[in-house]
Amino acid sequence: MNTKHTLITALLMLACGAASAGEVEVLHWWTSGGEARSVSLLKDKIQAQGNHWKDFAIAGGGGESAMTVLKTRAVSGNPPSAAQIKGHDIQEWGRLGFLTDLNDVASTDHWSQILPPVARQIMMYGDSYVAVPVNIHRVNWLWANPKVFAKVGVDVPTSLDEFFAAADKIQQAGYVPLAHGGQPWQNVTLFEAVALAVLGPEDYQRAFVELDMSVLGGDKMVAVFTQFRRMRDYVGASYRGRDWSTATAMVSSGEAAMQIMGDWAKGEFEADGKEPGQDYLCMAAPGTQGLFTYNIDSFAFFKLADAANSQAQKDLARAILDKEFQSSFNLSKGSIPIRMDMDLAEFDQCAKDSLVVFKQSSQSGGLVPSVSQGLATTSYVQAAIFDVVSNFFNAKTADPEQAVDRLARAVKSAM
Repeated sequence: MNTKHTLITALLMLACGAASAGEVEVLHWWTSGGEARSVSLLKDKIQAQGNHWKDFAIAGGGGESAMTVLKTRAVSGNPPSAAQIKGHDIQEWGRLGFLTDLNDVASTDHWSQILPPVARQIMMYGDSYVAVPVNIHRVNWLWANPKVFAKVGVDVPTSLDEFFAAADKIQQAGYVPLAHGGQPWQNVTLFEAVALAVLGPEDYQRAFVELDMSVLGGDKMVAVFTQFRRMRDYVGASYRGRDWSTATAMVSSGEAAMQIMGDWAKGEFEADGKEPGQDYLCMAAPGTQGLFTYNIDSFAFFKLADAANSQAQKDLARAILDKEFQSSFNLSKGSIPIRMDMDLAEFDQCAKDSLVVFKQSSQSGGLVPSVSQGLATTSYVQAAIFDVVSNFFNAKTADPEQAVDRLARAVKSAM
């Protein structure tokens, strides 16, 4: 046993009032290598406070399985302390009356000063904070293996035209150009990157946030589906059902040249012992330079009857936005801190670049919410988009014009 570690933990427990310790049960789907390592940091933080952490992890990168279980638990009157919920789903749970008011913690810890406006808007139901943001992920990243590009003799692409030209040469050289998993959320992650490149941020917003049928069913969307379908030629024969972290491992090992995925992929590279700039490169997805598709991970907090557990719940809310935790968690997860008063000196260049683009795009109109990660629209509309996009991508033959017509009709029926 490490005596020094035990003594430090004991002192922390005393300082945080272990006598009134409670239990926090946290539902999440962070189960892959880098993600699991990140969530363990939160567990350590809570247990150092003297509270008991009850892990409620359900595998599945998009969280669909976790949400099914959560609904059953909540309806039966036995919700967890907090659950990994984000975007419009927070508002839905708020409307149903399940979420607790965190304004006392928010006021004491000055959340309105340290959080960016987009996060404050998402975390509040009415005038009350009911959820706590953990980080900011940039979804429109291109991850590349520089050694593969050097062997093939092509540059990492910055536009869609450059992507297809490079992908042809990479494929001819015997590598998988684009590591991808055919799960619906991964398909839409790729789709939204192509959509942002083709539509631009204004029409992206009109299509997927405002649900403007003139854009959703228009010629520009036909062009999106056309370019998206071309991606299918470069993902290899075994892409169906492949987990996102397996796809990242393909880039890390040099089996594949690229992956378009959120910056949680960086946690997998780091867990694999790889160095940014040397073993892997991070660049904006082709055609999206200066633009930022955001995913904000967050935990929604449920009403609890037990007083000790309710206090432990507030300890959890405070711990998530603690500067030390924000630093250690996001260094491990691959994301950037949600607090805007953080020094990123410890972070790598990918993270520093991410923060610069986040701030710039917040001012320029280039900041857009992720469809695949549930930030752009309701879960019902998201499900409709998932179905249309995945069916189109996975079909042996597909007509972009028919896909656009189906998308418009599916979204309209889900509104």
